[in-house]
Amino acid sequence: MKKRKLPFWCSCVVMGSGQLMYRQWIKGLLYLGCLALYLYYLFTSGITDIIGFFTLGTVEGDPWLGIQGDDSILMLLRGIMALLVTAGAVGLHILNIRDVAAMEDALAREKTLPGFREIMRHFVDRKFYVVALFLPIVGVLIFNVLPILFMTLIAFTNYGGDIVPPKLVDWIGFDNFRRIFQLSEVKSTFLRILGWNLLWAFTATFLSYFGGLLLALLLNKKCVRGKAFWRAFPIIAYAVPGFITLLGFKFMFSYGGPINHYITAAGGNAIGFLDIDAGWKARLIGLLVNTWISVPTSMLLATGMLSNMRADLYEAASLDGAGRWKQFTKLTLPFVIFSTTPTLITSFVGNFNNFGVFYFLRGGLYLDGYFLASDTDLLINWLYNLSIDNNYYGIGAAVSLIIFVITSIFSLYAYVNSSAFKKEDTYR
Repeated sequence: MKKRKLPFWCSCVVMGSGQLMYRQWIKGLLYLGCLALYLYYLFTSGITDIIGFFTLGTVEGDPWLGIQGDDSILMLLRGIMALLVTAGAVGLHILNIRDVAAMEDALAREKTLPGFREIMRHFVDRKFYVVALFLPIVGVLIFNVLPILFMTLIAFTNYGGDIVPPKLVDWIGFDNFRRIFQLSEVKSTFLRILGWNLLWAFTATFLSYFGGLLLALLLNKKCVRGKAFWRAFPIIAYAVPGFITLLGFKFMFSYGGPINHYITAAGGNAIGFLDIDAGWKARLIGLLVNTWISVPTSMLLATGMLSNMRADLYEAASLDGAGRWKQFTKLTLPFVIFSTTPTLITSFVGNFNNFGVFYFLRGGLYLDGYFLASDTDLLINWLYNLSIDNNYYGIGAAVSLIIFVITSIFSLYAYVNSSAFKKEDTYR
């Protein structure tokens, strides 16, 4: 750093000045223009947005008195955008400094600095991935990163309940998480739903995965006639939109549905399969319906995997005296699990966050002993009840962060300890 020349230090202060001093006019003007745009944004609204991010407003609105007031949520969102723009400007400034340093080093080696056209041609040729991914990355930042940051930060505010704009929202740190783990009613509901959610995710994933695998093994046997005909039924079930299937099953298990019709016609009493006191009946129906919807996907995936199995392995296993069960556990199952581990993890995460099954089958029920939930609700359903139906946005955001932590930890742990990660060379 001590050996750097004046253009380097000028570029540290004013972005683009070093390039101009080295007669890189177009590049220097572009950097200088970016700096001017950022400073214009900063002094027109950026500084106000950054301050608003930390204060979340100081003037409370009053519609009766005609006081406009500050919108804390809008200030939070604008503050996040201002910080992202500032981070981008800092990153661009670092690139500017590195560019000037590279030019200085090139001149020290008595090399001629290339023109702007040559620089652009070289950049597009050698770093085409940067050009191709620039717009997608900007889209991801706006439509993915920004909402995730917004939701995450909401978990650390008191937004929700009676505290909604025009009232001011404040930062409260980890109080929402403390309410989840300390308040008896909320804590009890969270723990009960979490236990059921984990049981649901493992059971639903197991049934759908192995149900599809066993169906694929059955239809893969040579003795089965009309395989295309039998495969058509699961595919048709998969082609029907999921919410239509769920509403159809809801009608089938209702008091006026065909199942209760046949029960009463046989002299029995109608059964409340999805009633408020249904309990485990409703949970089992949810598992069966989810299996019906998800088995076709597993079957198609397993069918593709089984078509790549080597027949000579089974012939060698038969000669060694291995039975069908041994062949399945030692050859088929390891190969299929190795090939479908990422899909299996995705299936678990999808089942853990499966909002639709119990929302369409039994949504809107609140039971005693639960805080705004029922005994079939998953965490994602409880999150919906808290935030959308009852305006507990802060607690809902905290629950969503807990869901993210649970699913991310499980996904990383399961993948790192799977054969697909540890034994990658085995099945090549």
